[in-house]
Amino acid sequence: MVGIIGAMDEEVDVLKEQMEVACIEEQASLAFYVGKLFGQQAVVVRCGIGKVNAAICTQIMIDKFNVDMVINTGVAGALSHTLNIGDIVISKDTLQYDMDATGFGYKLGEIPRMDESCFVADACLVALAQKASESIDTETNVFVERIVTGDQFISDSDKKEALIKTFGGFCTEMEGASIGQVCYLNKMPYVVIRSISDKADQSAEMNYAEFVEVAVHNSTKMIEGMLHLL
Repeated sequence: MVGIIGAMDEEVDVLKEQMEVACIEEQASLAFYVGKLFGQQAVVVRCGIGKVNAAICTQIMIDKFNVDMVINTGVAGALSHTLNIGDIVISKDTLQYDMDATGFGYKLGEIPRMDESCFVADACLVALAQKASESIDTETNVFVERIVTGDQFISDSDKKEALIKTFGGFCTEMEGASIGQVCYLNKMPYVVIRSISDKADQSAEMNYAEFVEVAVHNSTKMIEGMLHLL
């Protein structure tokens, strides 16, 4: 069983439309669509925006649906200046940039009393995503890099540069590392697939509104390609 999580309706609606839905199960105000998707048994859910929503959803998915892997799909803001709208970033790893226990001597981003704060994506799923990316049009660039997560929509050039300098972030979003943390604690393979919707600068809000559909299309094509290859 493949678990697929998106934060917003637009990130999962196309997948649900193409799914042979066997049932819809509700828990914690979340609707889990269970059925067959691109030839694979899958459960698809909109978790809601932000780290807490994503973490709750991921744990329920693991506990209730006996998934073998978790894939987080959706859009992100570009941090790296090499990224263009519509490009794909596959997570090498994820971390939470807004975890701040520096007052206790931890580095910014480190989670107190945990042995890991940077959650490495499953190597097999990363390779599968890279293979699936061959089905994306040739104008779309695909990268395997660090994705940084926080409860903030980044739309400021100074904050953008700080995330690059401090964390080596390649793109930024609001759920991936919390999903990564839950999967790490449950020893569950995971990967984050994000398509760029904006440049995470002062133009981000305008870019997002204009290009979110392009980004969602590309991330959805990645999911389709991965499931066909399983």
